[in-house]
Amino acid sequence: MTPPEGEAAHFRALESLYAHAPINRLFESTLEVPGPGLARIRFLVDERHYHAAGAAHGTSYFKMLDDAAFYAANSLVTDRFLLTTQFNLLLTRPLKAGPVTAEGRWISGQRRVFVADARLVDASGEEVARGTGTFMRSQIALAALPGYRTA
Repeated sequence: MTPPEGEAAHFRALESLYAHAPINRLFESTLEVPGPGLARIRFLVDERHYHAAGAAHGTSYFKMLDDAAFYAANSLVTDRFLLTTQFNLLLTRPLKAGPVTAEGRWISGQRRVFVADARLVDASGEEVARGTGTFMRSQIALAALPGYRTA
């Protein structure tokens, strides 16, 4: 099989970067970057993510939404790692154990600051949360990060 080139190679390298991030050892999840400005992450939420009242804690919502929006934005940047500078959350339903999909999409910006949003969809297809974030270019080269492999 021929290795991906160009845009596709960047998308696969972002997926690899996500898989290698130490935080993702705590969350059963996989990233897919289907195209520029888009990201989809499939999570499996379980009782380890619950607060005392028996539903997913807000930190789990933030993680899923931030990751999806971040990777949607970073899919448009091939040289630098982006940093989250601000993120707004709207939590609309309690989230129980099961599969969850975080769908991220780029909204605007292509130079220094990027805006992207994301939504969480539970196994029944209901939206349970959404968020919007701003992301800026860092001084960190993607190619220097463990896991980011374009070839």
